[in-house]
Amino acid sequence: MKRHFDVLVVGAGSAGSVVASRLSEDRSCQVGLIEAGVMPSDPDIADPLKWTMLQGRAYDWAYRTVPQPFTANRVHEWPRGKIVGGSSCLHAMAYVRGHPDDFEPWAAAGGERWSFSGLLPDFVRSEAFTAFDAPSRGRSGPLDVYLPDAEVSPVVRAYMAAGRAMGISALTDHNSGELAGTSPNSLNIRAGRRLSVADAYLPPEVRARPNLALLTAHEVEHLLLEGQRATGVAVVRDGETTTVSADRIVLCAGAVSSPLILMRSGIGDADTLKQAGIRCLADRSDVGRNLQDHLLVLGNVYSTKKPLPPSRLQHSESLMYLHGSDITRSTGSPDIVLACVVAPSAADGLSAPPYGSAFTILCGVTHPTSRGRIAPSGPGRADAPIIDPHYLETEHDRAVFRTALKTARTIGHHPALDEWRDVEVLPGSAVRSDADLDAFVASAASTHHHPAGTCRMGGDADAVVDPDLRLNGFDNVFIVDASVMPTIPSGPINAAVVAIAETWAAASPSA
Repeated sequence: MKRHFDVLVVGAGSAGSVVASRLSEDRSCQVGLIEAGVMPSDPDIADPLKWTMLQGRAYDWAYRTVPQPFTANRVHEWPRGKIVGGSSCLHAMAYVRGHPDDFEPWAAAGGERWSFSGLLPDFVRSEAFTAFDAPSRGRSGPLDVYLPDAEVSPVVRAYMAAGRAMGISALTDHNSGELAGTSPNSLNIRAGRRLSVADAYLPPEVRARPNLALLTAHEVEHLLLEGQRATGVAVVRDGETTTVSADRIVLCAGAVSSPLILMRSGIGDADTLKQAGIRCLADRSDVGRNLQDHLLVLGNVYSTKKPLPPSRLQHSESLMYLHGSDITRSTGSPDIVLACVVAPSAADGLSAPPYGSAFTILCGVTHPTSRGRIAPSGPGRADAPIIDPHYLETEHDRAVFRTALKTARTIGHHPALDEWRDVEVLPGSAVRSDADLDAFVASAASTHHHPAGTCRMGGDADAVVDPDLRLNGFDNVFIVDASVMPTIPSGPINAAVVAIAETWAAASPSA
């Protein structure tokens, strides 16, 4: 097996699948793609209705946070994909680019190519969208974006009708203009089956390219460094440590693993590394910091007057992005999000009615101001990471969550839902004061599975990567994944991760 490559991509998830696929289109470029997991074999992954059941299986890294003081001191499960396709094999399949305003901090950090208009050609290039024609939509890209119609649940249709009756904009979809409003979710589904990013970008004919080698079940321990260059990586397979070398290394391991690989390599905050028993080779204080994630309250649950037909999609069928101060406002980046789920959805420790007898309106904050960190607990890959998202640490986040929950309840009690709604089960009629709402949010807030920002891009000296996504201080190491996001977009981040990878691969900076 070849052990030296022109480019070595670490991680075959949403970013790595794109980068390896695009770079290997140049048949003169020898590309290696390393993945800690293996090819998918569990049939449940392909079933859109079973995504909620995949957590904790063999292909889940099964991370856990430290206790969070502002979420009732709870430890949060953080599933991440350890599989070809990464977390796009686990997520809820919703495809949301984000609002154009979301990318203004990216442009300020890295230049116009990271603005929404700069990224738009790569959003277009990546997608296959056929619901309607629009200049901003792609038709022939690898990644199917499916906009449901007839399959949308009747209770979700009533929820969207409630929003429209309250003056909330009716959108064609979430990706063809403004984001504030209501629409069925666009989904990465093809012919009724989940379409992971690896399914889209690494089909058999791509994996068969003679200049592309996919190395599965290879866990990266650390980078091999010589001065300002990396010569390769140390990997473990079947208990044996070996090395893979390359002229250029691209970390696509995600917002958890990319900073951990850097820190295990001696690149990070000197004090943090010392506490983990790692010799510091390059003091970079921001590695692992700036951690951002979306939370959702699970949830505002309503029992139904009659049996609720099961979802024909993936349970969570409609996101509703809003401005909490004026839900009728249709322009600008929204600050809250609701989601109608065709099932009872309650956080651990809360009880809800049986499936088929309840629906849920989730709610969340699109632009949290709390910032957390990721750090190693020890020098090796087997040492569990310290994940501290600092959930709800700022008063801003707590206040906006309060608004989001109040808005969810207002819509949940709208007459448009009278045919379905029986009683509010959670949080329940007794929960009314701001103090009670805050306590419920603390007990019910759970990750939306969107960690980002831990190797942020910027033009300043403290940024982890520069605007070319090159690791600052090193000549031939790049990071291309959600960790480079300076700020988190409004919605699910997978679409933006694909666009980042497309943009970087198209520019393909030389080592």
